[in-house]
Amino acid sequence: MSDIVGFRTESFAHRGHELVYDTYGSGDRLVVYLHGLLLDAELNRGIAGALAERGNRVVLLDLLGHGRSDKPTHASSYRIDSYATQVFGLLDHLGADDAVLGGLSLGANVSLFAATMQPERVRALVLEMPVLEWAVPAAAMAFVPIVLAAHYGRPVLRVVSDVIRSVPRSPFGPLNSFLGAASLTPEVLAAIMHGVLVGPVAPTQEERSRIEVPTLILAHANDLIHPFNDAQNLARQLPNAELVRARSPLELRLRPYRLTDHIATFLRSVWEPEHARLGAVGSAGTGM
Repeated sequence: MSDIVGFRTESFAHRGHELVYDTYGSGDRLVVYLHGLLLDAELNRGIAGALAERGNRVVLLDLLGHGRSDKPTHASSYRIDSYATQVFGLLDHLGADDAVLGGLSLGANVSLFAATMQPERVRALVLEMPVLEWAVPAAAMAFVPIVLAAHYGRPVLRVVSDVIRSVPRSPFGPLNSFLGAASLTPEVLAAIMHGVLVGPVAPTQEERSRIEVPTLILAHANDLIHPFNDAQNLARQLPNAELVRARSPLELRLRPYRLTDHIATFLRSVWEPEHARLGAVGSAGTGM
């Protein structure tokens, strides 16, 4: 994936906290793409560069508690639905009436919440590996031990996070994003996980069924936390959705050209409705 397009880093204040974001490209075709849980904007730099080269202005926001944004230690700051209000705060800061919203995992769920809260401000959705009903058992098994470790293993985790924080960052954004997640302090880690687990994870099925904007869903098989069944069910629930099957969870970061072509073509159909989505019928449901 190309990472040639330059970006600029800025910040804005939202409800007493500073949130940091990067902008790739320019123009009116605004796309806000969000990272996954505990990760940050580094994860999506290559995607943003590739889409910016296709004429989009792509903004990568570090949600509260992630990346370079402020990191309060109160769990109430980290409800997933409250993250959607940060996205609208970003749009207000940018002076944008609406945007295409999307992201990976947590970012996908935040985008769904945004589409139910202020649908007039969401032009379309790009949802990568959403976390819905089928994911609940696996997510609980994965996340509860992290919460327990953050509470009862704080001395060890603090040493680990200090060591990882001193590791030099690489040219590969996704690796840096995972290193950033591992360097979170135990206090922030515990607060984020509590907030996410206690609050609603996704809009209800009834709320989702009322999302009418064009939606591109990317998902893959053999992932317990992001089950393909969740993506299939969501594609059935949304009246204007297309499902593309990724070949692996890492395809969009390691061998991205096929999927970024899908995304770019989808975005063109959003901004230029007169152009039919190329291959939409053949790719829907498989993406192969």
